[in-house]
Order: sequence, then structure tokens, then C-alpha cells
Amino acid sequence: MAKRSIIINSADNVAVALCDLKKGQTEQGVTLAEDITKGHKFALRDIKRGENIIKYGTPIAHATEDISAGRHVHTHNVKTNLNENLEYTYDRVECALPEGRMRKVNVYRRKDGNVGIRNELWIIPTVGCVNGQAKEIVETFRQKYGEEGFDGIFTFTHPYGCSQLGDDHERTKFMLQKMVKHPNAGGVLVLGLGCENNQMDAFRAGLGEVDEKRIKFLVCQDVEDEISVGVELCRQIAEELRKDKREETDISCLKVGLKCGGSDGLSGITANPLVGLFSDYIVSVGGTSVLSEVPEMFGAEQQLMNRCVDRATFEKTVKLINDFKDYFRANGQPVGENPSPGNKAGGITTLEDKSCGCTQKSGSGPVTDVVFDDGLVTKKGLNLLNGPGNDMCAVTNLGAAGCHLVLFTTGRGTPFGGFIPTLKIATNSELAAKKPGWIDFNAGAVLETDFNTQLEKLIDLVVEVAGGKKTKNEINNTKEIAIFKTGVTL
Repeated sequence: MAKRSIIINSADNVAVALCDLKKGQTEQGVTLAEDITKGHKFALRDIKRGENIIKYGTPIAHATEDISAGRHVHTHNVKTNLNENLEYTYDRVECALPEGRMRKVNVYRRKDGNVGIRNELWIIPTVGCVNGQAKEIVETFRQKYGEEGFDGIFTFTHPYGCSQLGDDHERTKFMLQKMVKHPNAGGVLVLGLGCENNQMDAFRAGLGEVDEKRIKFLVCQDVEDEISVGVELCRQIAEELRKDKREETDISCLKVGLKCGGSDGLSGITANPLVGLFSDYIVSVGGTSVLSEVPEMFGAEQQLMNRCVDRATFEKTVKLINDFKDYFRANGQPVGENPSPGNKAGGITTLEDKSCGCTQKSGSGPVTDVVFDDGLVTKKGLNLLNGPGNDMCAVTNLGAAGCHLVLFTTGRGTPFGGFIPTLKIATNSELAAKKPGWIDFNAGAVLETDFNTQLEKLIDLVVEVAGGKKTKNEINNTKEIAIFKTGVTL
């Protein structure tokens, strides 16, 4: 008989339902005092008011009333422990990873030595005012020349590039500049208006040296017909892209982003631990994984800090966490204002509950570096990346930092995709069956088989995606960006 509930850690005082449970059933030696929905928690023993709720072996909340054994443990009777900045200590733990088997992937080798897993032609607007022109150039090019010989032409629209001040202006510029030089783009047309704050001359200068056959620039106010000029520039770029061929190399060349969205009570039990095993695998063979969503580290940050390779990396992680808490408070918002209504419906109770599940995606490897807004991932191993938990912003950040693709776990389901392949991994088999047009991989299968079997299947799929197999978001042409904004708009 399939397992109906699970105790994640022997120190836990709650268990999680793996299917809908009925009042009166006996689970984990406890008689249930009420119905428990799949993904939700029930008390394994009597818990006193004020006592911590323990899940994943760590406190995720405290009880706001006495909770008897067998009762539902959720938002109605517990509260977050999060509030102020904490005093962190560096208590380093040794992180030994199992040795993985090197795999081969077929990728594009760029002139600067980087590799890309797509050979796409991108139109990147410097300002939202030319979004319509960018879309028209894409459609006109497709009708006139087609996309044979490369992986397609796309534009990534946004509302920014003008009327921004300070950090917002700089962040918009940096993010777009990093996209221009992303190795998944074989070539790029940078499209500006002419009067925006994000001026083309300064933008171009910030890129440094570029291949002028593959990266071209157009200011719409400088020409009579920006559509015909833009299409012609794209034709010239496409001629170069059609010369590119995939070549075989080690999978260690990949930089893989780790993200979750629409999480549920099974996220920290199936999909996130599976992705954590993948992170350990890619790191063990000399590759790179990148964990973002800083607010969804709150409550689990000390565990990440203890895995930092040295004190300097620990100090950067402390700054990463405290800067984001300061950002919350500067805007008058509580640090623990998370999870979302969908998360709560799926069984996640507090931000600590969500964070402890979220950080499962990082596996057990050492943290080798921390990357802030204007940086690129340059060190092999597990990296932490600054940014919010918002799906669009986080995936955009991961791509701009240099990730080739993102492993995106979800329990509630989402069709979203970023400007890099966004491989959707379901936490439960019901979602995978219900939304086959969204989901690329079913991690719910670990409950019927085992983690090692599903890990090998996930590695196989990543190899295929790196070699050109389209993810569901690519098939659906769901490719979007969102740039994190914190300040004033004029």
C-alpha cells in the first residue's frame, strides 16, 4: 500500500499527508482528530501554546494555542517566528558529495569561449516605448525570411528604460546588457527610441567589445522606417547564426538555475529534494547551480551559511539576507509576509515552512559564491544569487546572471517561462496529469519509485534540453522577462 503520510525528520513534531486523510484514521501512530488535506500537516503529539512547530528538523513557526495530537497544524493555530535581523554565526560543515558520472551535451561554442544551449536571434528594447516596433520586426522577419537554420527570433518586452532613477535605472541597464551578451543568443538587435534615459551610446559603451556582425543597434528616431531597417539588420545577423553548429562537450559547462513557484506541501518532499540531488550532481562533475529567491531563504539561511566555503562567502551571505530584510522594512512590510494564498491552500503555513522546502533545491553541496545585482556567475559550484521570489523576476535574474536553463518546481502549476528554457517540474502526479501542456517532468513519481531513478531521468532530460529539445514554455512560446524595481518612477 502506498504511503499516506510522511515524517520528514525524526525530530519533527508534525507529519505531512501524502493524500487526503479522513478523521478517525490512524497515521504515524496518531488518530486523526479531523480531515487532513493532501500536503497539509497534523500534530504527532500534543503541542503547547508558544511551543515551536518542528518540520524538516527545524522550527517553522510557534503554536498560538494548544494543539492536541492528530489536529490540523496550519495558519489558524500557528504563527511565524520571523521578525528582526539575526546574529548569525559561521559554524562550517563539511559538504561531501557523491561522485557523479560525467555526461556529454551538444552546445554552441561562442567566440568568447562561453557556450550556449540555444542559437536564437533576440531583439532587446532599451525602453518600453518601442515594444510594439520590436514585435512587428519579429513578425515581419518571420513572414519574409523564416527561421530555418537557427533556433528562432524573439523579443523580450518590458515597461522600463525611461523615467527611472538611481538603482532602478542602473539595474534596467545592467540586466539588458547582460541579456545582450547571453550565450543562448547567437545574435542580438538592440532597439532604442532615442529620447529615453537609457541612451544607446551609454548602453553600447557599457557592453564593452562586441561582435559587430552579431550584435547590432538601431535607434528608431534616427531612421524613416524602423521596421524595414530592423528587419534588414536581423537578416544580416541571421546569416551569421546559420553558420553555427552544435558540438559535444562535458555537461560541466552548464549553469543551471534553481527556482520554485506555486509551491505546495509536497514541494519540500518530492520536487525540491530531487532538484537538490541534481544540484549536487552537476556540482560533483564540475558544473554550476544557482539558487535565488532570497526572501524564501528566511528561516533556513543559517543552514546555507554553514555550508559556505569560507568566511568571506559567509559574510556575503549575511549581507544578502539582511539587505533584503532591510528592503522589506524600508517599505513598511513585515519580513514574514509570505507564503501566497495558493501556497497556503497547498499546505505551506509560514515563510520558514516555505523556505525550508525551497532551499532543498540547493542540495547538500558547499556554497562557493554569492552574486549581487550587477554580477555574473563566474565560480563553479553552488552559487547564491540576489533577487526576489517573484517568478518572472527570479528567472530573469538567473538568466541575466548567466544560467543556461532553469529547473522550476511547482505544486500548483504555472505556464510561465523566462528568456532561457524553463523546465517545469511537478511536485505531484495529479498536476502532471492535469497539465501536460505545462509540465516537463513529474517529480511526484518519487513516491512510487525512488529518488535515484528519477534523478537519472531528470539528468537525461536536462541533457536533451541542453541539446535542443524544447521545454513546454518554448513550445508554447511563453518567454518573458521582468526587471526587479525598487524605487521611484517619474
